[in-house]
Amino acid sequence: MEQEYIILLQKILVVLFSVTLFWKIIKHICGLLVIEKEPVTVLVTGAAGQIGYALLPMIARGVMLGPDQPVIIHMLDIEPAAEALNGVKMELIDAAFPLLKDVVATTDVVEACQGVNIAVMVGGFPRKEGMERKDVMSKNVSIYKAQASALEQHAAPDCKVLVVANPANTNALILKEFAPSIPEKNITCLTRLDHNRALGQISEKLNVHVSDVWNVIIWGNHSSTQYPRH
Repeated sequence: MEQEYIILLQKILVVLFSVTLFWKIIKHICGLLVIEKEPVTVLVTGAAGQIGYALLPMIARGVMLGPDQPVIIHMLDIEPAAEALNGVKMELIDAAFPLLKDVVATTDVVEACQGVNIAVMVGGFPRKEGMERKDVMSKNVSIYKAQASALEQHAAPDCKVLVVANPANTNALILKEFAPSIPEKNITCLTRLDHNRALGQISEKLNVHVSDVWNVIIWGNHSSTQYPRH
């Protein structure tokens, strides 16, 4: 009887060893099959400003493109902000983000747009006290014309562009005109703040929670000509 127990125990140990070995082999094969994605090059203009400074770490740690998508970040700003821009670059490097494969900090629009897959256009001429957004339009025309031309010539063919700087939809229109090879569907502008403001004002006016307000649409530029409708 004792001999039978020993034989049974040996068989159990052999089975356990075989299962463990099989599991290790499977894990090893799966590890070999895991192929890291190619890095996506993301351009952020106005990168030394407050919005860029807040946005860049989120891109670097995968909040924008996902936890398994490596990124190369290109940062563009004007010459007077070059020192601050390099400071932002050093902070990104110090953070040692696993997904961040490279950082380029530059004041040269051509260098910034080289091989870009996604462009987040934060930079623009700031609206100063007493100015309407239409007052900065002429200055933004030259800024966005130069950046659009650089994207047209040096960005990836499937480049996607998000315009943030105000007036956002006008700047997006300028960019579309001067970067005709970028598909129109790939260019959009961020006017979510205006939409949210309309939601908030309507909910306050009707004394209901904002989640009870729907079908809100906004027309017009990001300026005094804007017209929300419910």
